[in-house]
Parts: sequence; C-alpha cells; structure tokens
Amino acid sequence: MVDKEPAPFERGTDGPKVIVVGADGSESSWRAVSYAAGLARRQNALLAVVYVQPVIVTGALLGAPVGEVTTEVADELEAEIRRSAERLRGIYAMRWEFHTFRGDPYNGLVTAAESLTADAVVVGASEQAGHRIVGSVAIRLVKAGRWPVTVVP
Repeated sequence: MVDKEPAPFERGTDGPKVIVVGADGSESSWRAVSYAAGLARRQNALLAVVYVQPVIVTGALLGAPVGEVTTEVADELEAEIRRSAERLRGIYAMRWEFHTFRGDPYNGLVTAAESLTADAVVVGASEQAGHRIVGSVAIRLVKAGRWPVTVVP
C-alpha cells in the first residue's frame, strides 16, 4: 500500500465549509451577518463572525480608554449573536464562532479569512460617504481576489 500525501487545500470544490462575515454593529453589518448565517445554515458551513477592533491612535494618545471601548463593543456583538442563536436553536441548527482582531477592518478580515481557510467572505456595504473616494473594505477585499466576496446592502 502506498502512502498518499494529503490533497492540498482547494477552495470551493464541495461548497463552502467556512464563511467569514465582518460585523461592526452597523445596520449593514447585521444584514451581512443574517445573510451569511442563512448561507452557512443551508451549506452546513461554519459561520465565523469577525469583529475587528479599530486601533484609534488619536484617542489613545489623548489617554482615552480606547481598548476598553472596543472590547466592550466586541462583547456586545458576541452577546447579541448568542441571543439570536439561542432564539433560533430549536428551529435552525448551525455552527458558528466569534473572532475578534485588532487593527484596520481590511487587514483583520484578511487575517481571519486566511487563518480560518475561508471559502467566502461576506461584508456589509459601507455606510460612510468617504469610502466612495478612498475605497471601502468590500472593494479592497474584492480587488484582493482571494475569496468570493458578497457585499450585502
């Protein structure tokens, strides 16, 4: 009998196994979480909800407790997701995890998608007017071309 080396990781062969979704508490991100949860449930995939805690240099320099505030946001997001999952427990069964990273949203989502070997990334459309000029996280993820990206309005 010949020992075979394991097959290399290949995205999208049997449907998604891991779907990463960005959450920041905005209405758009909650819609993205709902959409991604439906995809994950139907595909029997793991839903990885990711919150990237922004590093707010100006606030930190002025002595504001920035780390505490962003940690509180992460805790609130996770608690809301847990409440929603508990409400749906008897109706829908699905696997999910909550992850938090520090940094800018684009790099945090890229790190999460790479470390979790994501098959797809879902984000909410940016609600900030300046992103039309500079470029949103969604646009940057699409341009990276590493995963299928769904942008939920």
